[in-house]
Amino acid sequence: MEKFAQDVQSVLGIKLTPRQIAAFATYEQELLAWNARFNLTAIRDPESIRTKHFLDSLTCILAWRNNPPQTLIDIGTGAGFPGLPLKILLPHLEVTLVDSVGKKLAFCRHMVEVLKLEKVTLIQGRAEELGQTPAHRERYDWAVARAVANMPVLVEYLLPLVRIGGAALAQKGASGPAETQVAERAIHILGGQLQQILPVYLPGVVEERYLIVIRKQSATPPGYPRRVGLPAKKPIQ
Repeated sequence: MEKFAQDVQSVLGIKLTPRQIAAFATYEQELLAWNARFNLTAIRDPESIRTKHFLDSLTCILAWRNNPPQTLIDIGTGAGFPGLPLKILLPHLEVTLVDSVGKKLAFCRHMVEVLKLEKVTLIQGRAEELGQTPAHRERYDWAVARAVANMPVLVEYLLPLVRIGGAALAQKGASGPAETQVAERAIHILGGQLQQILPVYLPGVVEERYLIVIRKQSATPPGYPRRVGLPAKKPIQ
């Protein structure tokens, strides 16, 4: 994990504590063990896990820098990315992990227990339903997602969950800027405004990476998000 710790320091300017390094080492071991049985992720070698899962997740902090959120909801978290690495880095963070696949949430629950993480909530469900639930609608400082859907769909998942003044963050590949342009009308309708498109560089990774940050400026209209499946089937044009 020594190179991983060095990469975190060079990319993010953060020095991991021995306890955090140990937590990531345990996370890696458990992910490899579970992946052999349940196919949680297509990335299976330790070096790629450290860079393309752990470090990539941690780059979210570049979007908030000196103003980290208190509450964060991670939609389509899968094996816990980016929510759990961010929780390891920022112990104060109240994290809600959401996924529709039970075995992935079971792994996340296992990691929360093994790492003794506090203030982590796990929900098996869909963003469309949570966005219409009073306990979650416009309740979070930040809503994040990684590799979940195209931007016009993703903003309908994320923005209804974000409080006014908060932000939605999408971790995207090379298509990020073009997708964001297509999503301009959806962003406006849902109460958001594009704040920045931030390029991210990961050591040894040639693919382009971007953080798309959308600030929540006004309340999302009551009709959004639409019922489960509709945002993906008929994205806001």
